[in-house]
Amino acid sequence: MDALAELSKGAEHLVHSFDSAYIVGSGAFGLTQYTFWMIICLILTVVVVLAASKRLTLVPNNKFVNMVEYGYQFVRKDMGEDPIGHGYKRHIPFLATLFFFILISNFVGLIPGCKTPTGSISVTWALAIISFVYFNYWGIKSKGGLGYLKSFAPSGLPVVMVPVVWFLELFSTILRALTLAVRLYGNMFAGHMVLGIFGLATSVFITAAVQNADFVMALPAIGWIAFLLCMYALEVLVAFLQAYVFTILSAVYIGLATSDH
Repeated sequence: MDALAELSKGAEHLVHSFDSAYIVGSGAFGLTQYTFWMIICLILTVVVVLAASKRLTLVPNNKFVNMVEYGYQFVRKDMGEDPIGHGYKRHIPFLATLFFFILISNFVGLIPGCKTPTGSISVTWALAIISFVYFNYWGIKSKGGLGYLKSFAPSGLPVVMVPVVWFLELFSTILRALTLAVRLYGNMFAGHMVLGIFGLATSVFITAAVQNADFVMALPAIGWIAFLLCMYALEVLVAFLQAYVFTILSAVYIGLATSDH
């Protein structure tokens, strides 16, 4: 068995496994694998939140509830109060929903055989558009339509600079949806691709060593296993960080949109 040839063939199959394939139907009425896992993650998010809320007590005595409550307080304090400031409480439900859904989606993708919804640009675009509409809505609500547009150019600028700064700020605001979507998708897709390659290499070299009864050929497999474990641990951290980054950036954009300065 030629391990390198098998690795090359397996890599091609691995790349195609990340395509948005239909599992039910096709076209506009089909259900893709990423949509399916998005629904699963949404259900899991609802179940986790409802299960934790029903077990809340004055004195916490349940590890699961403690974990969920800690996550909520983390969102409330570090992603709500600090970046947004005054009036942050009204935005906590939105930010907590974003954080828990993305976090659960990222972690589900680490389970062998599952797909992470955030590994699809369509899903991350949808999340980014929701965040984009949300912070612009609150910006308009707090300042009025015209006032919100005027806020793109800070007061005190020289008259000649106002249109330049206004256009740049408007362009920057529009780009926020793109950067939110691409950052989350790129990190999750790349991470899972690397995990897939390491897992494939481990499997191929172990199979080749067993078939050829060659101990020396098994040595690369040991190295790949070590790399795989390290990358898996790193991806667990990345899964959390990407949920944090997406949520806190959304909070920062809300703060910028609603700030009086």
